[in-house]
Amino acid sequence: MEEDKELDRIIKEKMRRLMEKKEEKYNTIINLTSENFFKVINGEKPVLVDFWAEWCMPCRIMHPIFERLAVKFKDKVIFARLNVDEYGEIASLFRVFSIPTFILFHKGNPIDAVVGAVGEEGLLKLLRKYIVED
Repeated sequence: MEEDKELDRIIKEKMRRLMEKKEEKYNTIINLTSENFFKVINGEKPVLVDFWAEWCMPCRIMHPIFERLAVKFKDKVIFARLNVDEYGEIASLFRVFSIPTFILFHKGNPIDAVVGAVGEEGLLKLLRKYIVED
């Protein structure tokens, strides 16, 4: 009987942790619009923006990688996405002609970028130039 209570306690604790991770994952990426784009990129923290489109298969391939890195670097980098079909004027402003394009901003200025489905290593290489991992 005592074992059942302990097992229930362990299961509840595991479920609580899983739910926290799930919530954390979905709260780590900002969806950018013309209303919030410049406010987000002008902050103190570096911002990695994923310029993407719904129909873009390489963008879809990169999205889970972007999500994982958003969780990993959540205390050091803001991760955000901008749909180029909806906000093409912003993409044009930063000369985004191919997608996915990932631009790293610091205090409103683009400081580096990578284009294409570069995989996790490609994004890590970009981030590690400017961000120290724990």
